[in-house]
Amino acid sequence: MKLVQCKSSFLRNCFAAIAVISATAITTGCGKDKNTGTGGSTPIVTVDAAVTIAATQNHQTIQGFGCATVFTPPGTTLYTSNEFDRLFGTGNGKVGLSLLRIRVASDEPWRAVELNHAKLAIQNGARVFATPWSPPANMKTNNNIIGGALKTDSSAAYAKYLNDFANYMAANGAPLYAVSVQNEPDWNPSYEGCQWSAAEMTSFLKNHGHLITATKLMAPELVNNNQTYMNTILGDNGAVANVDILGTHIYGGGIVENATAKSLNKEVWMTEHLDTNYHYTANINTAVEIHNCLTAANFSAYIWWYGKRFYGPIGQDGMVTKRGYIMSHFARFIKPGAVRIGSNANSRTDVLISAYNSSDKKIIVAINTGGYTVNQKITMQNGTVATVVPYTTSELKNVEQGNAVTAVNNSFSFTLPAYSITTFVEQ
Repeated sequence: MKLVQCKSSFLRNCFAAIAVISATAITTGCGKDKNTGTGGSTPIVTVDAAVTIAATQNHQTIQGFGCATVFTPPGTTLYTSNEFDRLFGTGNGKVGLSLLRIRVASDEPWRAVELNHAKLAIQNGARVFATPWSPPANMKTNNNIIGGALKTDSSAAYAKYLNDFANYMAANGAPLYAVSVQNEPDWNPSYEGCQWSAAEMTSFLKNHGHLITATKLMAPELVNNNQTYMNTILGDNGAVANVDILGTHIYGGGIVENATAKSLNKEVWMTEHLDTNYHYTANINTAVEIHNCLTAANFSAYIWWYGKRFYGPIGQDGMVTKRGYIMSHFARFIKPGAVRIGSNANSRTDVLISAYNSSDKKIIVAINTGGYTVNQKITMQNGTVATVVPYTTSELKNVEQGNAVTAVNNSFSFTLPAYSITTFVEQ
């Protein structure tokens, strides 16, 4: 499919350097005997680290973690109910996603497919939002769903089109949490798409956004988190009044916070990204990316591209992948409505730590990107913690539950394996 080929080739260049650097780090002086402590004569290297969690320092509300269905890529069959359960279920061995991104399709057959996807996600407790890749052809300057722009005199009709889609979903048992104006308006692909300048998007939101009443309105879902584009919208009070969620992707763009959005109390969601590299190092890089999206950019949601793909949270065979298990360290335990809380810089910068208040429990996620074990001390400041249960993923483990750890004076220590991610769940 053109969409997959274009997106994949675009990203291979972006991730090639990261993959080479990371692979070198894994194979240079830190082999399996350092990761597992078995075999070989190389001694295990253990270092100490300490971090303090600021229990009363509140940041953004987390709305969830998700994936997209939107199209069926080559070699991938339609989803089954069991596969949706693996993606959106919250039990052991499941990813625990809570957001599904579907496509606003102009053709009835795909609308029926996406309606079924939405129903299956909702049955598993997830929320659904919808993104159009293009307005209907008759509303565009080139009368084609590929290329072109929205006709100026079609703006009201397009707003009605989006609102009608939300009503269609609700009437058929799958109400939307939000509908978006456009996928990647700042990108001119060879597949289905539509270009919007920042001024055009701002004008649409200001003058026609109020016509979308059936659900929340999202915009602009940029390809690369273009801050100039985003700030054009945020600089117009009329546009700001009509948009509920700011969406962006991070293809080639920085994982950065928009200070204006924060000052206006507008949530920013990262609604699409992927890495076609499925090797273990790339999966750890995904954990780092999620951490950075939440802590550096203060995004309220993180949505992966295809849910079912060889590089996705479940593979072509429908089973949870290593990337899926790693994503579950956030998705399974950090519930929608959780609030990220503060932490100071860890004494070892290669161990990344973030913390959350979720359903009256503190959740702490620790990512060890180094090739050695780390004796990590975690102290809760201005808050209490008595006992936590650790769940660890490494090359040889998949969200393996460990023994409960008892804190002393609101502080506890845990040994993090090399190249691993561990989630601590307060009891």
